[in-house]
Amino acid sequence: MRRVIGRRGNGVGRRLAMAFALLIALLVLVGAGALATTRVADDMHDRVVHELEPVMRENQQVYGQAADLHRAVRTYLLTGDATERTNYLRMRDELFTTLATARRQTSDAARRNLAAQDRQLRAYVRVADQQAKAPSGSAPDTRMSAEAARRFETFEATNHRLEEQLTADVQRLNERANAFLDVSAMAIGTLLAAGGAAAVFMAVRTTRTLTRPLQHTAQALDRLASGEHSARAREEGPEETRAVARSVNMLADESDRLRGAAQERTRLVEAARRTVVRIRDRLDVGDVLDTACRGIGEVLAADYVFVLLAEDGGSAFPVARVWSAKRGLLPEEEARAMPTLPPDVVHDHYRRGKAWLVTDLPTYVSDTTPMPGAPGSFGESGMPAANRAAAAAMDLYSAVVSPIGVGEEPVGAVCVARTSPDRPWRPVDVEIAESMASGVGRALHTALLYEKETRLVEELRALDRAKSDFLSTVSHELRTPLTSIMGYIELLKDEETGPLTPPQLRMLDVVDRNVNRLRALIEDLLTLSRIESKAFSSKKEPVDLCHLVASAADAVRPAAAAASVGLETHCPSRPLLLTADSDQLDRVLMNLLSNAVKFTPAGGKVTVRAEAREGEAVLSVSDTGIGIPVAEREKLFQRFFRASNATDAAIPGTGLGLTIVRTIVANHGGEMSVHSEEGRGTTFTARLPIVAPKGTAASS
Repeated sequence: MRRVIGRRGNGVGRRLAMAFALLIALLVLVGAGALATTRVADDMHDRVVHELEPVMRENQQVYGQAADLHRAVRTYLLTGDATERTNYLRMRDELFTTLATARRQTSDAARRNLAAQDRQLRAYVRVADQQAKAPSGSAPDTRMSAEAARRFETFEATNHRLEEQLTADVQRLNERANAFLDVSAMAIGTLLAAGGAAAVFMAVRTTRTLTRPLQHTAQALDRLASGEHSARAREEGPEETRAVARSVNMLADESDRLRGAAQERTRLVEAARRTVVRIRDRLDVGDVLDTACRGIGEVLAADYVFVLLAEDGGSAFPVARVWSAKRGLLPEEEARAMPTLPPDVVHDHYRRGKAWLVTDLPTYVSDTTPMPGAPGSFGESGMPAANRAAAAAMDLYSAVVSPIGVGEEPVGAVCVARTSPDRPWRPVDVEIAESMASGVGRALHTALLYEKETRLVEELRALDRAKSDFLSTVSHELRTPLTSIMGYIELLKDEETGPLTPPQLRMLDVVDRNVNRLRALIEDLLTLSRIESKAFSSKKEPVDLCHLVASAADAVRPAAAAASVGLETHCPSRPLLLTADSDQLDRVLMNLLSNAVKFTPAGGKVTVRAEAREGEAVLSVSDTGIGIPVAEREKLFQRFFRASNATDAAIPGTGLGLTIVRTIVANHGGEMSVHSEEGRGTTFTARLPIVAPKGTAASS
């Protein structure tokens, strides 16, 4: 740009050069005029001072000496004073010496006058010498005196003419000098006025030429800075200011381009984010593939999108989905018929960990030309014939291929292709394609895991159903022989078959206790089976909770007494009515009380409390037993779970009681909580609603 500006004739430099040249010329002219005026005036003054005035002084001195000489002769003649005669003789020599000096210092005209004066004075002196030779005191010679006076007057006239001539010359030179100074002053003043006006004009014009375009440029910059992106500077004025305006406009255009690119990038990123979110919300592999193909193709304005999915542990990568801008999602059969990428290409590409951009596919379609920088065999021996034929059939021109996977193994690849050379892939397109492919890889990994997990869950559910069916069947099958055994035990105890010895009665008691335990276990298993099959229901009716507590305590008291465990009950004096299934609540109380007695060492205490609190019936069973470890409390209500300290103490149990208790309480609209300290005891609390719904009975 500096070279261009240098060749321009309308630049700031040229304008400033012209302005400064004008000022310099004005100063030179004024200085030259003043110098010339001073020189001429000095010349005239020098002529007056060094030429005319010295001659005038010499001329006056000659006249004075001549007058003194004439006076000395006359005085001598009149008085006869010898001193005057001596003075005359002395002054006569001095007079001619003065004349000789004056003649050497003057001009030609004055020199001629002085020469005439010299001749006239010599003529006068010849007469005066004769008068001076006359004896002292003699009568003057009238004739000689008249001649001397005449000759002196002639000299005097010549001297006066020279005086007048010199005075006139001095006056003329002074007048000429004054006139020249006046004219020079007027000329210099006029020149200064004209130059000043021109300088002011040039300064104003140059200032306006410079400041107005710069002001417009500054205003454009302010508007751009305030967010008015359409503002542009005017390209006017000198070339330098036009160059500044052009630079500002170029920067504004570049800013618009960058802003447009940023907006396009933001649009692509936001569209990609929405697409990835939609993909991420899918848990079905087919939905993930369909959403990914469609979303990537629309976001990147692609002509084709191919998604390859690994099979047989990554030994093959067939095309799972194909999307076309004209046809949308192609049928799965058509996609599966397309050629796959060689496994080595996908694995090598995945190890590189970045997208692969191909910009000139037709070059590699005609033959097996190796593709520079391509992964695997594509970079060594080129594309296989099937892949080249497919690319040629679809007129593919450029493509972005991104590997997808998790960990060290690839899941597949995403290929986004265009068919026109007029729409090249931009860096932002490649970046977005790579980002979206990464999101597709994560979504596919999640979907595949979910698919596996779903299959596993279904298998577990089938196994659980088989287990539940087995437990239900076994439990039903066991109830019949147990009922028969219990019946025969009662018959034996009635001694209808004959008396029994005390040892036999003790053995029957042991059999009876174990049969009851087995029956309770079977009832727990049947209840658990009904809970899991959602066949568990309650027959609700008005129930006095205090009566249930007293009844359960009486049933458990013999076992507590046998274990040397104290049992206390605390209930209000008034009935505490609930709408509930009395059998199920009795089962809750029996499970909690039997557990409390079972886990409390001899000498301990079990407390049952029922009370009304804040519109709820609060039932709590506390013991001073072994407690529950802190880390195991969250698993306490899980089926078949038993605390580690209970297992270590070899305390028998199935781990089903608390699961059934919580289910019953929840089925009555209540909730369970537990507070325990290991080695100090446990408190189970059930909160049940007091206010029953209208009606005396309900099933749920």
